[in-house]
Amino acid sequence: MSNVSRREMLGFLGLALAAGTAGCHADTIERAVRGVQNPYKPRFFTSDEWKTVRTLVDLVIPTDDRSGSATEAMVPEFLDFVMAEEMENQETMRSGLAWLDAEATTRFGRHFAGAGEESQSRILNDIAWPAKARPEHQTAAEFFTAFRNLTATGFWSSQIGVEDLQYIGNTALAEWKGCPPEQLRKLGVSAT
Repeated sequence: MSNVSRREMLGFLGLALAAGTAGCHADTIERAVRGVQNPYKPRFFTSDEWKTVRTLVDLVIPTDDRSGSATEAMVPEFLDFVMAEEMENQETMRSGLAWLDAEATTRFGRHFAGAGEESQSRILNDIAWPAKARPEHQTAAEFFTAFRNLTATGFWSSQIGVEDLQYIGNTALAEWKGCPPEQLRKLGVSAT
C-alpha cells in the first residue's frame, strides 16, 4: 500500500478491532482500504514476486461454489502488509518465491506464475506435506507451510472468509433459546 502510511494502516487495524467489537462487517474496512490504495502497489513484493504470490494464494484457496478466491479476499495485499512490517521472515518469503520460480523454470521452462496449473500442482505436491517431502525439498516445504498458513489467516479474517465460515458471532440476541436443534443433532447431543 505505497500510498498508505504505517499510521493509516494501524488506524485501519484499530478500526477493524473496533468494528469487530461493535459487530461491523469486514467489508466496511476492506472498502476503506481499497478506496485509499486503488490500484494496489505492493510495498514489499517485486512485480515478479507479486505475480507468483497472486497465483499461489489462489492455488491454496481457489474460488469454489461457496466463496471467492484468496485474491478476491485481498489476501495478497494482506501478505504484502505483513511482509513489509515483519523483518524477521522477509528473506524466507523471498527465498521461497525464488525457489518456486527456479523450480518451475528448471522443470517446465517458465516462471511459476506462467507454468500452468498442472505444472504448478506438480511442484506443490512435492512440497505440500513436509513429512513426506524429499530431503532436497524440505526447506521449500517449510516455506510453503508458512505461506499456506498466512494465506489461510488472511482469507478467514476477510469478509469473504468470514462468510465462508458462516460465522454468526458478533450479533445481538434479544433472547437466548439455547443451541439450535439441528446443531445439537449434528453434534450428537441433546438439550436435556
